[in-house]
Amino acid sequence: MRAVLTRVKSASVTIGGEIAGIIGKGFLVLLGVHEDDTEAEALKIADKICGLRIFEDENGKMNVNPADAGARFLIISQFTLFADCKSRRPGFSHAARPDKAIPLYELVIAECRNRGFDVETGEFGAEMFVESVNDGPVTIILDTKEL
Repeated sequence: MRAVLTRVKSASVTIGGEIAGIIGKGFLVLLGVHEDDTEAEALKIADKICGLRIFEDENGKMNVNPADAGARFLIISQFTLFADCKSRRPGFSHAARPDKAIPLYELVIAECRNRGFDVETGEFGAEMFVESVNDGPVTIILDTKEL
């Protein structure tokens, strides 16, 4: 499982001209599910998202976790994170099919909510327009194969 996590001042997702999710301070998370991922990877990446200390403390050091920072999450499904770009036209054969990806995507969301976070989402498979005001900017790439 891969996530591109950006610390934001605000972020939103629009689907069909309507805002589907909007947050203030927090994380915009683009989440991709690999064909080999299991619940273990979903729980691992949710744990990392919920505990990553990348908010600044009173000394300007990245030392504050999202709970203590009052962060909210906007989690968007993003199968293109598993693009194979060996040729000029990306292939997506390693991204999980929807029947596998949707439950794992939803498990990450549920796990973050179970830990007390307010989580907004997009819609799996929909054409979405995502806007964000990056804070820092701070962007972290998480891959469960490296965690």
